[in-house]
Amino acid sequence: MDAPKSKKTRAKNDAGDFPQGAPEEQDEQEAGITSDQLEQIEKIGAVTAGGGRHQIHCLTIVGQVEGHYILPAQNKTTKYEHVIPQLVAIEESPDIEGLIIILNTVGGDVEAGLAIAELIAGMKKPTVSLVLGGGHSIGVPLAVSAKKSFIAPSATMTIHPVRMSGLVLGVPQTLSYFDKMQERIVRFVTDNSGVSADRFKQLMMNTGELVTDVGTVLDGEAAVKEGLIDQLGGLSDVIASLYDMIEDGKEPAE
Repeated sequence: MDAPKSKKTRAKNDAGDFPQGAPEEQDEQEAGITSDQLEQIEKIGAVTAGGGRHQIHCLTIVGQVEGHYILPAQNKTTKYEHVIPQLVAIEESPDIEGLIIILNTVGGDVEAGLAIAELIAGMKKPTVSLVLGGGHSIGVPLAVSAKKSFIAPSATMTIHPVRMSGLVLGVPQTLSYFDKMQERIVRFVTDNSGVSADRFKQLMMNTGELVTDVGTVLDGEAAVKEGLIDQLGGLSDVIASLYDMIEDGKEPAE
């Protein structure tokens, strides 16, 4: 009988020193992730998981949402040209049954963020979002774009007016442009959540909370209380909700 491996030997093997003849892929599969899935995560920050009752796709939106301009290399970004084709492929795939969107974003390009949010809101497949850490600025429309939204109790969401950095013309037309863009955000958020337009604008224009800015920071409980997010919860709650939506959609019509 072979003697059991010591903890030290097992730790060494886990670190990458595989015994002769033992393929690395086998250890990856035993860990619950394949080499193809690992490559997918590294390239685009997404993965299609098929180990549960249903095959679902997990999309992460982290850092800054990058739009028409490339951000500096040191910035953590989500590129909308990577996300949009994924959403189209998910909607068209006969194998993928639902989508989870994980958000931890400081915001970013308004038009790019709204484009992604509109695509998610227009999907027929079940979609659930989860805000972890933060869902700030344009992250708010992204969070409410799913058919059901969750937020971790420790997460926060910052609601503030539209801003632009760099050189701008100090003319009435510039202010009018900002107002129209802001109205698009307000309309989308109120159409896809339980918060009213008046209340959302009030939170957006609050001058008594942020030291150097206008707006409001909501924690998880406050975001649910305001009707912005549907429910407090974590990953297991999100998966359970998505499974319920998938299975309800498969029930035959009476």
